[in-house]
Amino acid sequence: MKKTILVVFMALSSLYTMAQGEFGLKGGLNYSANGDYFESAGDAARNPDRNVGYHLGIFGKIGASKVYVRPELVYTKTKSDYDGNDFDMSKLDVPVLLGIKVVGPLHVFAGPAFQYILDTEFDGITIDDIESDFSVGMNIGAGINFGKLGIDLRYERGFSDNEASFINTNITNVGPSRIDTRPDQLIVSLSLAL
Repeated sequence: MKKTILVVFMALSSLYTMAQGEFGLKGGLNYSANGDYFESAGDAARNPDRNVGYHLGIFGKIGASKVYVRPELVYTKTKSDYDGNDFDMSKLDVPVLLGIKVVGPLHVFAGPAFQYILDTEFDGITIDDIESDFSVGMNIGAGINFGKLGIDLRYERGFSDNEASFINTNITNVGPSRIDTRPDQLIVSLSLAL
């Protein structure tokens, strides 16, 4: 219950902050990886839709000068591949990014990303036994703005070890299996300031 209250508090804080400055809508695609990104890039070339997810949300922006703070509230749906089986996850992300305008429309940013897991499923099995529904990670990336339209590319990685457990019902003498649910993904976003 404490985790849910914390997530709601962060979400409301983000919305309040957005009302104080620029705000807008964002959406895009996520590419989740397991293991080495170079290996995953080869897998993506062979099966381009294998680990692709999406995200939709809102953002705020405080500071119009060289340095800004950008809180976001984003619904994310990810898909990962574990030994040929799909692991799907729905979550609520709240990144709080500190950005710097580099030159012209180019800017770079980084900051913590708080996530609250809403739902998980592994190869058709709903997983209820996750160590923690709430975890913390980091976003780092760069973007370009053309007036009210923006595009950015970022890398997200979770800090906290967070595993999901499930029992394989096909083989009864094998103990529970574990899946690492930490985010490890590349994210491409398109944003529109309102």
